[in-house]
Amino acid sequence: MNITALSGREAARRTVHALGLDATATDLISPEAICSSLRRAASFLCPATPRELVDAVIEALSPLDESSLITRSQLAAQLDLLVAIGDLVELPSQRIGGGRKLYLAPPSYVTKAPGRYLLLGVRPNGVPLLDESVGADVCHDGHARSIELGAETGPTQLQAAGVHEINLEDWRRQPSANRAATIVAAMHQRLDGAAQSGPVSDLRILDPESPVLHYRGRWRPPADGESGDYIARRPQAYGADLWCLVRIESGAPRALIDLPTDDPAVPACDEAWRLQAAIDALRGRPQLVRIRAAGGAPGSRTLDLFGPVPGWAQRYLELLGHPGPRARDALISYRIPLWAIGKLTEFFTDMLWMHVKDEGGVA
Repeated sequence: MNITALSGREAARRTVHALGLDATATDLISPEAICSSLRRAASFLCPATPRELVDAVIEALSPLDESSLITRSQLAAQLDLLVAIGDLVELPSQRIGGGRKLYLAPPSYVTKAPGRYLLLGVRPNGVPLLDESVGADVCHDGHARSIELGAETGPTQLQAAGVHEINLEDWRRQPSANRAATIVAAMHQRLDGAAQSGPVSDLRILDPESPVLHYRGRWRPPADGESGDYIARRPQAYGADLWCLVRIESGAPRALIDLPTDDPAVPACDEAWRLQAAIDALRGRPQLVRIRAAGGAPGSRTLDLFGPVPGWAQRYLELLGHPGPRARDALISYRIPLWAIGKLTEFFTDMLWMHVKDEGGVA
């Protein structure tokens, strides 16, 4: 038996091809390849914690990443997008004391427009979501997957392949619009009624004083002497860090409530990110949506986000736009058709109290 040594570049190219992507147009550290790697890891490991999935992908891809460009934070951000769009589902663990874990969402689709279908879910054991019998290629666009089929025959083809439709209204269901002050007042009331907390090791709070343009830099431990109510995360023995509300007095936690507070099926991060958006708005430092010219994309513009948004907001973006090349200073960027700009502006200001900065320019 002959054994041929492969260069790191060739091994990376073959890995991209094995993930079902075009190795001539996609590299190993692209969002498409990273998300495909995360889905594949999930297909074998779920139910699993986010940390377990990120660790598995880091271990598999790092030896092939000659430039050492793949980072843990990059993978975690892409994994958040897969949960938000509905490829994976965050639910309480079935094991007592197991916290919350990620589970595979069943193979499904949402009709974005006649003949264009957004594909969701992950099959176990590395099985592709669709096989060749469907007769069309899956388009990988950032973290999203879609397919174009006949408007009349598409649903029948997808259902024959074991991919079932999700009603559009169910998929993009969102909380009712509310005032930021009402959301924050409910947080304070919950903490007023919470039992006293003991010491919490390795607690991190989301600092409302820090710049809203640098999400990961907003996290820090409580400072000596500070007081206030915060979004926080605390470690647990098994599983991902838990999201919570915490009241800090003189630098120490005095009351703590784990999220989500009402519906256990709602991802804890969705509740946390909307609440933080309300806190930022009330402090006069609302989170930012930037709209700018989309180079090389006639009839559209680019929308940039600088922090994560709840899954229901992410799904609304998926419905109206397409993931695009990320601006260097943004967390995620979307190509948005001109006709949808007004709808998205109203959505983000009404639902998340964000400031929309329109830089002008049309491609």
